[in-house]
Amino acid sequence: MTASAEKFTRQTLLDVQPLTPSLFSLRTSRDQGFRFRAGQFARLGVTKADGSVVWRAYSMVSSPFDEHLDFFSIVVPGGEFTSELSRLGEGDSLLIDRQAFGYLTLDRFVDGRDLWLLATGTGIAPFLSILQDFEVWERFESIKLVYSVREARELAYLDLIAGLEQRDYLAEHAGKLQFIPIVTREQHPGALNQRITTLIENGELERAAGLALTPEHSRVMLCGNPQMIDDTRKVLKQRDMNLSLSRRPGQVAVETYW
Repeated sequence: MTASAEKFTRQTLLDVQPLTPSLFSLRTSRDQGFRFRAGQFARLGVTKADGSVVWRAYSMVSSPFDEHLDFFSIVVPGGEFTSELSRLGEGDSLLIDRQAFGYLTLDRFVDGRDLWLLATGTGIAPFLSILQDFEVWERFESIKLVYSVREARELAYLDLIAGLEQRDYLAEHAGKLQFIPIVTREQHPGALNQRITTLIENGELERAAGLALTPEHSRVMLCGNPQMIDDTRKVLKQRDMNLSLSRRPGQVAVETYW
């Protein structure tokens, strides 16, 4: 085995499911040696016709304890990676880096009572992994999952979210999770209708949650559109909520693999 081959494993594509016209999920086999913390991402590679490999970063949707790996992707028209991926079917192979990456994990916080998970689009993926891991339910008294999309049809994994607290290993924590959907380009029953930053600034998000965003009790994770992350960080900073660093624990954690 060459040095380059040792950096990845070849895994089997088990399932590809279109979730909406522009979004799809994929499930692959999992190498027994692949370990990750809930919230981390993997590097996936597809081989082009000329033999070169295109790599992209994808957060795991699945829990660290599943025997398979689940990922959530947007269809990029003409995109180099998704164009190659769209040609693959069940039973085909793709490459996965042996190492997991990323710091959007609960390790970023040393304390906190309430956990806010703020996502746009496919940024929901790492939060679904975190919510399938027992640790988050043990550590926090309240969990707010805020999921913003442009159109209601882009709201994915609703059955998974709705069924979390029905799982046997989470039954004792029922009532901790509140799901707050946001649909920005159309009115949708039960959903808020403005950008995350606007909803924080005008207080509507806190009213919907029945909970205040405070430096003392709130810990916030952000994943999704880079502009949303930058803008939300600025809004939170105005409330004395700062990025959590290894040398200086704070209240905010972000993923920046885009």
